[in-house]
Amino acid sequence: MPKIIQLSPHVANLIAAGEVVERPASVVKELLENAVDAGASQVTLEIRDGGMTFLRVTDNGCGMTAEDARTAFLRHATSKLRSEEDLTAIATMGFRGEALAAIASVSRIDLLTKTPGSLTGTSLHLEAGVIQEEEEAGCPDGTTIIVRDLFYNTPARMKFMKSDTVEGSRVAAAVQQQALAHPEVAFRFLRDGKQLLSTPGTGELKDALYCVYGRDCARMAEVASRWEGYSLSGYVSLPTDARATRGMQTFFVNNRPVKSRLLMTALEEAYRNQIMVGKFPACVLHLNLPAGAVDVNVHPAKTEVKFLSEKAVFDCVHYGVLAALNKQTDRPEMKFRPAPAPQSVPEQKAPAAETHAAPAPRKEPFFRTMTPEEFKTFSSALKDAPQPKKEAAAAFLSKVEVPAPAPLRESVMMPRSQATIPAPAPAVEDEPHTSSAPIPIAPIVPAAHPPINSGVPIVPAQTPDPEETEQTALELPSVPSWRMVGELYNTYILVEEGEDAFLIDKHAAHERILFEKLKATQERISSQALLQPLPVRLSPTAAGELLSSFDMLDELGFEVEEFGENTLLLRQIPMDLSPEDAADALESLASDLLNGRRGSSDTVRDELLHTVACKAAIKAGWHSDEKELLAIAEAVMGRQDLKYCPHGRPICISLSKKQLEKQFKRT
Repeated sequence: MPKIIQLSPHVANLIAAGEVVERPASVVKELLENAVDAGASQVTLEIRDGGMTFLRVTDNGCGMTAEDARTAFLRHATSKLRSEEDLTAIATMGFRGEALAAIASVSRIDLLTKTPGSLTGTSLHLEAGVIQEEEEAGCPDGTTIIVRDLFYNTPARMKFMKSDTVEGSRVAAAVQQQALAHPEVAFRFLRDGKQLLSTPGTGELKDALYCVYGRDCARMAEVASRWEGYSLSGYVSLPTDARATRGMQTFFVNNRPVKSRLLMTALEEAYRNQIMVGKFPACVLHLNLPAGAVDVNVHPAKTEVKFLSEKAVFDCVHYGVLAALNKQTDRPEMKFRPAPAPQSVPEQKAPAAETHAAPAPRKEPFFRTMTPEEFKTFSSALKDAPQPKKEAAAAFLSKVEVPAPAPLRESVMMPRSQATIPAPAPAVEDEPHTSSAPIPIAPIVPAAHPPINSGVPIVPAQTPDPEETEQTALELPSVPSWRMVGELYNTYILVEEGEDAFLIDKHAAHERILFEKLKATQERISSQALLQPLPVRLSPTAAGELLSSFDMLDELGFEVEEFGENTLLLRQIPMDLSPEDAADALESLASDLLNGRRGSSDTVRDELLHTVACKAAIKAGWHSDEKELLAIAEAVMGRQDLKYCPHGRPICISLSKKQLEKQFKRT
């Protein structure tokens, strides 16, 4: 057996560097965290060549004395821990005391630092972790550290680096994470002399989020909740804005960027029954909890954590995100492509007529300007025309008796706020009507009164009885403020409400309504026995999984038995499922069990209810009765929680009058 020896400090530092420093982005993460721990309010990062040849971090923090600057590059040297008790409640970003030693061992470093109140600062130059030069220098308060020629003394590590573009992009991602983790710090990032990021440092996460993601964050829902002493804040995407990957999920625990399967699962569980399969939500979430309730010392790069109470953390994230999604009452807007600019058509000149051809008759324009002679003739004709006499007109109007308004007998479409109509004041004979009470408006009926010149005498209508009018007004049914216009393509219900129009996907809406109805019933799913058992052929492992899950299948309404040759005999299926759909649902359930997606019984039940609701709902393209469409429209317009079908597709989208007028160039 080879003799056991103790490694030299240089080799030990290289091993530590392999754990902490993987690429330039790792260096950036450690240096930015040190700047934040130093109390900096402004941090500037500049890189060249992806950070491999030049990387500079400047902050306005507390700085270091000459003695602290020399000690900072020793292994396990830190200002953030004093005793083993401090390990149980770590509140700083850096604490292991390995970052600067590991970075210095594989690069050339220049350090310039000064504490507030000091006349001069300290300048250090290190190569491979060894101080080569030290001197006093004039510099502003804070610290500037320059890292050059990363991995210059470890060629084996150098060959695993990607192109400058790739490494620079990873550095940018690291800066963005720190900007989102600490919105109270103003970050600037320059790459090859070009500024790529600048945050204001206002302390508002929304401001930092806008600087990082731009307008993509405008439709994100705000999260703000508390759960058993834990607090959750941040922003999450709407179900309709889901992504193809989890790359836009960012979690922070006590302002530390972390990777946690627990947090990811809690987030996605909140989107269950609202998001499409294969899509993932985006988020920027800050979880704050007591320092003693989380262990951050489980990974060299401090990117993984362990929680004291995983259930409390799961519930805090799950219910916090769920509450934020339920608060969103707006419906997605219809988006139009910008209309192309109108193209001018060149004026074509008519060919000159030949001398021997007869001239074509000239067509007068519909509107034209009169000549002075024509205008004079027209004015004279108007003066000579017979004019009606005022006395004759007054006599004619005096003979016409205007009937009093009839009592309101029919419901009139109007907003709910105007559903009750005040009764008119009783009329007094031989006295003018001076009451200020509004008069009820009667519906217009064409055949109610004959024409004035028909020869039929006009009889004045009687004044309505006040008690009868008041009773009629009280019996008016409440009328919704919207109306169903019709249906498009046998799929979309068109509804108008005020200045907005809505398109409702009747299949998605009906599917969601059925799913909510089935889910509200916690009893065993009703089942139906098949007159002729249905054989379902599966793989041996899938058949075994289903047979071992007999209790679960029974709760879901299935009854199966082994039939031999990897075939199951389906004798009983859920009530709302056809035999063909039941076989597909059973195969899908077997696939989930094989892939380890057992989950809880509620999750499996929901997946089955998805299938039942989808198969039982009316289909797009089907001809639907007007009463069916009206019932769906009433449910969607009356309930703000009906926003997405169980698969995540939107149920209703809005189209404003302003959008439509813009398409027709009316605005």
